[in-house]
Amino acid sequence: MYNERRSLMLINKTRTFILLGMLSVFIQLACQAEIPLKPGKYYAEVSGGKIWYNVIGESDSPPILLLHGGPGGTCYSLYPLTELSDMYQLIFFDQIGSGRSSAINDTARMTMDYQVEQLHEFINVLGLEKYILYGHSWGTMLGLETYLKYPEGIVALIFNSPLISTAMWMHDADTLVSTLPDSIQSIIKLNEANKTYDSPDYQYAIYIYYKNFISRGAHIRTKFDVRRAPGNEKMYNYMWGPSEFNATGTLKNYDRLDRLSDIKIPSLWLAGEFDEARPSTVRYYHLHTPNSHFKIIPGAGHGTMHDNQEDNVRFIREFLEDCAQKQTM
Repeated sequence: MYNERRSLMLINKTRTFILLGMLSVFIQLACQAEIPLKPGKYYAEVSGGKIWYNVIGESDSPPILLLHGGPGGTCYSLYPLTELSDMYQLIFFDQIGSGRSSAINDTARMTMDYQVEQLHEFINVLGLEKYILYGHSWGTMLGLETYLKYPEGIVALIFNSPLISTAMWMHDADTLVSTLPDSIQSIIKLNEANKTYDSPDYQYAIYIYYKNFISRGAHIRTKFDVRRAPGNEKMYNYMWGPSEFNATGTLKNYDRLDRLSDIKIPSLWLAGEFDEARPSTVRYYHLHTPNSHFKIIPGAGHGTMHDNQEDNVRFIREFLEDCAQKQTM
């Protein structure tokens, strides 16, 4: 009789623990759901710290989650895309380690895997069940890696000025540098050989390259713009290198050309006419991606959303409308 009573007590305790555990999970999910996808600025808690984000627009369509460039950049440059907020909800955010989000100084956390996991946590905290994933420059790398590991919920991909193969990027950079004046080419060659990346001459050469192939026009301001927050230069230098045309960091061997055929959802590939992500290369990515679209943005360098905001927004809008008509979203 004693053993029977003891067994019943243990069973009741076990039931209590199970119920408490279920209640704990329910509370956690409820707390996550309390973070509203309403226009406004918020912080989301992830294992690496806090991620700052800004929700603009309201819509019944899947929201667009925007991945900025870098690594170590901020969402500041993407605000011309707010023209899409009349029909789509946009989620701007600073990736972990830069901008208004928690800083990263430890190089052990300056990895693609870490960024993917922090982004996945962020998506879960927001409770996104269906969403469109947009990436610009480094953001296209992060977006592709996230899709390949965590495809659930992603209904469309937008690759704006993408980098899918560092080897192809560097080949394109060499091609573009060869179009610059001989004096600029000599400065780049000399300082890269000596690794004197901080020299005024090398910095001037970077300015000339950027003026031609990255930002060809004025920065466009919008009514939604926020104060510019600092990026993470250490992360950029560690993961990429001293300039856009010289990859010396941990991403120098990055290549996912063999995974483009694994993209099973609609995708859009965009490149500026004068983009450092050269249109011929981006077209190559498109041709190796099933069910994809490709557009060249006239007159634009790498900063397509500033150099030609109108066409950049129009091409994205047309792509998403096509997806909606085909009921793929």
